[in-house]
Amino acid sequence: MKLEFRLHNKIALVTGASRGIGESIAATLAAHGAEVIISSRKIEGLRPVEETIRANGGKALALACHNGKLDEIGRLFQEIKERYGRLDILVNNAATNFYFGDVLNAPESAWDKTMEVNLKGYFFMSQAAAKMMVENGGGSIVNVASINAVRPAPMQGIYSITKAGVVAMTKAFAKELAPFKIRVNALLPGLTDTKFSSVMVKNDELMDKVILPTIPLRRAAQPDEMAGAVLYLVSDAASFTTGATIVVDGGALA
Repeated sequence: MKLEFRLHNKIALVTGASRGIGESIAATLAAHGAEVIISSRKIEGLRPVEETIRANGGKALALACHNGKLDEIGRLFQEIKERYGRLDILVNNAATNFYFGDVLNAPESAWDKTMEVNLKGYFFMSQAAAKMMVENGGGSIVNVASINAVRPAPMQGIYSITKAGVVAMTKAFAKELAPFKIRVNALLPGLTDTKFSSVMVKNDELMDKVILPTIPLRRAAQPDEMAGAVLYLVSDAASFTTGATIVVDGGALA
């Protein structure tokens, strides 16, 4: 059997694609032949990504969508259906971690906002995508979770809880959607050098004394180092892979 990483004639949606891991995933899928729809809350942040993908010979379309708002998710998928008639790949990457503090003093607003984007958004994005994929005869969904799903990080309790929920959701969807030839998997990144994690990566003392000693490769990942795992999961090379979690963390969970 020939393993295929080519994504020609595939329509892919990547959320949270204005920067960081989402941007790298979108660029990688486009480079391997997919026509990529990139989404984020604000269209302005997507334009440079869209232009870069096109300049490199890929196909991309930027569409704004707040991942936690059902009406916006509905409009997004209606536009995808009208423009393309189908969706083959969904990468749920949009996430938030705006509260950095202890669980004892966490406000309800932090819980609600983080759950809305990280868990509710992933669920209803997956539901909408899966309905289109059922009509198309199959597809692939990848949920970007975190190693915090396995080992919650200090001061990131709510975020870690949502990411554990993403892993459980991945397995639930994988089991229910398998009869429709829809595969559902999760990526668990370790510390990655993005704006999202800059509060840690840019703190030299914290990195040297606390974080790097827990990572055998002794560094943070670059966003591009996450994209290869997603390429595998959405391609035919992973045709027998569903309900799986792929850890890319420099050995932190080893």
